Amino acid sequence: MDRLETRELAYFVAVAEELHFSRAAERLGMAQPPLSRAIARLERRMGVALLRRTSRRVELTPAGSVFLEECRRLLDGLDSAVRRTRQASLPPRLVLAVRPGTGSGLLAQLLRSYDDTEAELLFTHDRTKALRDGTADVALVCVGSDDLTGLRTIELTEESPIALLPREHTLAGRATVTATELRRDPAFEERCPPMGLDEMLDRVALGRLIAVVGSAAAERLTPEVCAVPVTDLPATTLALGWLEHTARHTARPEITDFVRAAQRIAVRHARIPAGAA
Repeated sequence: MDRLETRELAYFVAVAEELHFSRAAERLGMAQPPLSRAIARLERRMGVALLRRTSRRVELTPAGSVFLEECRRLLDGLDSAVRRTRQASLPPRLVLAVRPGTGSGLLAQLLRSYDDTEAELLFTHDRTKALRDGTADVALVCVGSDDLTGLRTIELTEESPIALLPREHTLAGRATVTATELRRDPAFEERCPPMGLDEMLDRVALGRLIAVVGSAAAERLTPEVCAVPVTDLPATTLALGWLEHTARHTARPEITDFVRAAQRIAVRHARIPAGAA
């Protein structure tokens, strides 16, 4: 079988997601008959029934469900490859993905240790996705909770969970709290909103947000906000992560330099022996 073309994958994804040929054709900006012929030709080439068609509905076969996930992965990979290739043609630039609520201490150490190129910060909950799709070059990831498949990592520090509370909150005077207690407050958000710590503290001070962050954030508290340890959530080990294959790429020396800066920090903190990355 000849290699499939990208447009065939895009055609199938549209039909598989819409489960309606006319809607899929409209989404693709083409007529419905050639789309139907293209899908039928794809099935003949593969020798597999991908769809069940009746006069009333279109359904995915088990093989079609598998092929849909594979097509999405391949198309996402192609988009990421284009994005990373375009980035390689631009002036040196490095994007560091960090979780909302990350304290400034560790970030400041990383940025001070790496002064060749200005690093941009991307606040996001899905830092590993940002690495894989090329949106970020390196990321602060959580060992044990993030999906680190295909990544190399250097452990940097460990943070305990703390709750950010308005100073006048009924729980603010407690020595410790639990996540169960925090969930009773309508201002509590299970996941930190995707914003910088300064904005988060402003929202907490105004009584519009209660969030759990890493203990390093305590160094940035304002007078209107207090931090209380959360006892029923585990500590988090923070690590620097980057795609496995970028360690072999010479086209992005800024990534290699940043990783070396993180290694120096890790060695200094005695988290790992020198050269273990």
